[in-house]
Amino acid sequence: MKKLLTLLTLVLTAGSLAAQDRAADSLRYSYGRQSVSSSRRTGTPYADTLETGNPGVKVVLYNNGTYRFVKDPSVLANDEVFTEYWDTRSVNPYRIEPENLPDRFTLWIVDSLDAYCCPHQTHPRSLFGYRHGRRHQGIDLPYPTGTPVYATFDGKVRISDYVGGYGNLVVIRHANGLETFYGHLSRRDVESGQWVSAGDVIGLGGSTGRSTGPHLHFETRYRGAAFDPAWLIDFETGTLRHRLLRIRSWYFNPNQRYVQSVDDEDEIFRTDEEDRLAAEEQARRDAAARAAAEAAAMRYHTVKSGDTLSGIARRYHTTVRELCRLNNIRETSILRIGQRLRVR
Repeated sequence: MKKLLTLLTLVLTAGSLAAQDRAADSLRYSYGRQSVSSSRRTGTPYADTLETGNPGVKVVLYNNGTYRFVKDPSVLANDEVFTEYWDTRSVNPYRIEPENLPDRFTLWIVDSLDAYCCPHQTHPRSLFGYRHGRRHQGIDLPYPTGTPVYATFDGKVRISDYVGGYGNLVVIRHANGLETFYGHLSRRDVESGQWVSAGDVIGLGGSTGRSTGPHLHFETRYRGAAFDPAWLIDFETGTLRHRLLRIRSWYFNPNQRYVQSVDDEDEIFRTDEEDRLAAEEQARRDAAARAAAEAAAMRYHTVKSGDTLSGIARRYHTTVRELCRLNNIRETSILRIGQRLRVR
């Protein structure tokens, strides 16, 4: 009896934990699907910040009387994401082929303690993909020379240098492993290794490098692989599409641009369990479709006086062996008048 009660307790506990996990997943994904408006803090916060008891989180007081909970950069900067494959010159220090990345994975872009600032709210001029036969791995945003350029998310500057066709380039790595690129700047106002917050000025717009006029070349990359920034940001409205982004491997294909679709959005935010159930349901639908197609293609012959297997095979352009296989009979079987034989 004691063993039975123990087992029952474990089952109930497991069921309760599973329910809690499902509830947590539901909240996680519903929160992750929220869009985020662009914001930029103006003014300088007070020098003194307040401790929260969590070494990774502080309260910052701003000179307009507002405050905000923020992650402590001195703690974040020690994370291995800011040391692994860290190179202050190479555009892609990872050297990882996109096909070697997971087929599907999720990235928290901003949580409740993170901020977001749109690099520039405008109609993009040149989109992600091939352009004049060459890969264009970002989006070009019209940007007058001398206009301040803002960091999109909190992070650590990996590159601040003049780099080939990019001209003056700033690359910021963020705590989720994402990197944002800001190219063709007329001036760089940050240094490699410097921590920046979303909305901080990192330079001025310009037309340096391989550029046909003043604009901001903006890229988003994960472990060196570029994907269309429009999956993250609606540049027309300046909003971050979702707090949580589920990335699929085909995003890294240079021919794949963002396409808005309700079905796609639902698929992006499915949980792993929902993915499994969806795959099973799709397999059932595929099997039913194959069965229906096979049934539609079936043909039958009703045996008449004088019919033989060889004669029926010639009539329907098949073989005696195939007729026997389809009807589970032998070549020596005697046919009966009125018998239905499957011939296809």
